[in-house]
Amino acid sequence: MKTAGVLVAIALALALQTSLARFLVGGTAALDLVLVVVVYVALTSGPVTGMLAGSIAGTIQDALSSGTVGIGGLANAIVGFAAGVIGQQFIVTAALPRFVMFAAATIVHAALFMGMYVALGLKDFPSPWAAVLSQALANAVVGIIAFVIVESLPGALERRKYRRSKR
Repeated sequence: MKTAGVLVAIALALALQTSLARFLVGGTAALDLVLVVVVYVALTSGPVTGMLAGSIAGTIQDALSSGTVGIGGLANAIVGFAAGVIGQQFIVTAALPRFVMFAAATIVHAALFMGMYVALGLKDFPSPWAAVLSQALANAVVGIIAFVIVESLPGALERRKYRRSKR
């Protein structure tokens, strides 16, 4: 059941990412929902699940884009594994550590992704750091919101059942 949930979350993130990208400036997204899902899964489920989710999500994302298939999968897998390891080693339950994890994961992902493209001589990225930092901020905010929503759902369902039983 947990595997199905991860796959559904990846599919929803991919669908939202591809459909929302055309509404943003120049067709490029200042938000990477797929990476947010990978980091969320890694923080909640551990490094192996984060790595698998990252490799699956990144490879699908690569296949849907015009880039080289595999670079995004590898970058997402590394970030998912690292986020899972850090999430298990340290207490990442408060908003600030989670914010830092999402922002750091975005920066590391961008460095890996762009670094592999440059190392292979496939693409150049002239001065991308302003865009990377804005994406890190956006991903961190969306990641915190996702944690708040998902953590409040069980309590909301219980409160709803309790109110109905009182009537």
